Amino acid sequence: MNLNEHCPEKVVSAEEAVSKIKGGSRVFVGTGCGEPQHLIKAMVGNIMLQDIIVYQMLSSTFSQFVDDEFFLRRFSLKLFFISAYMRKAAFEGKIDYIPSYLSYIPKLFYSHRIGLDVALIQVSPPDRFGYCSLGVSVDITRAGMANAKLVIAQVNPRMPRTRGDSFVHMDDINYFVLHEEPLVEALPGTKDDEIAKRIGHYVSQLVDDGATLQIGFGHLPNSILQYLDRKKNLGIHTQLITDSFIPLIEKKVITGRKKTLIPGRIVASLCMGSEKLYQYVDDNPVFYFRSSEYVNAQRIIARNDNMISISSALEVDLTGQICTDSVGYMFYSGIGDQVDFLRGSAMSKGGFAIIALPSTAQNGNVSRIVSHLSE
Repeated sequence: MNLNEHCPEKVVSAEEAVSKIKGGSRVFVGTGCGEPQHLIKAMVGNIMLQDIIVYQMLSSTFSQFVDDEFFLRRFSLKLFFISAYMRKAAFEGKIDYIPSYLSYIPKLFYSHRIGLDVALIQVSPPDRFGYCSLGVSVDITRAGMANAKLVIAQVNPRMPRTRGDSFVHMDDINYFVLHEEPLVEALPGTKDDEIAKRIGHYVSQLVDDGATLQIGFGHLPNSILQYLDRKKNLGIHTQLITDSFIPLIEKKVITGRKKTLIPGRIVASLCMGSEKLYQYVDDNPVFYFRSSEYVNAQRIIARNDNMISISSALEVDLTGQICTDSVGYMFYSGIGDQVDFLRGSAMSKGGFAIIALPSTAQNGNVSRIVSHLSE
């Protein structure tokens, strides 16, 4: 559907769109690799905007501005998860971290405990029925736009159309900004493959054929996937899809045939990776994207029999306590989806959780197994 023909009054430039934002507004911004980079830069570039509070889960583009004092005087960033780009800024007190279970964040918007005036999102072009797709970022984005008074969408032909509950109608969007650009890519860094191989071997001994898996954020949980390539009929119910899933899908290791909830489909909430991944999920019926309040709901997770949650931690003490979101007083990540899946997998028939981590850090100089968690 051609937006210029069907609703020309809604099609504006990025500069005009962000001029609709009033000073003092509370602005939601789409998540991670689905964030509308062009709209973010236009909003930051509008020097008339003052006292703007920004809510976002995973942030990338704003990292370009957090060392700019003029930006910090005008914008207050409040993030639900601290990405690698934002760790330094969080430690320096330039941004705020809001600790919350990922499954609960949409409720904060729907209950108006966090009020939203504006939502900046990114969508695919509409189909012939007028529906756009939220693509790689359904997660909390649907709740954010549903509770904002003004919704501005960057329409990007490179945003894949994902299946599931990812579609929003053009009537629910106030302004469209037509702008094509590459999506943010999130590629894993280089780690010690020998350690990952050993951990992957141990994890593979715990995962039976036909199990349904959740793979947590981070390099290690995703690197473990390649060592499950001899398994059969694995299912996936997870928050995040990365490139690491593609080989197992292509090898028919991941089929979902044994899943007890939505068999045959890979249930997820967002997607972060390379352009290859974004093209792979585009209109691919094997993927079923839903919002975080569904994917991360413990009662929904538990409906998957033999549900195994695989995640990581920064350190573990001798009583079995783990730390995943901070190093001493320095924020490292966030609560994210881990607690939701730890509890959901424990409630699952035959389910359990695996928390995998190397025994040391900093080239073997620091033990991750400690007498008590770092302060």
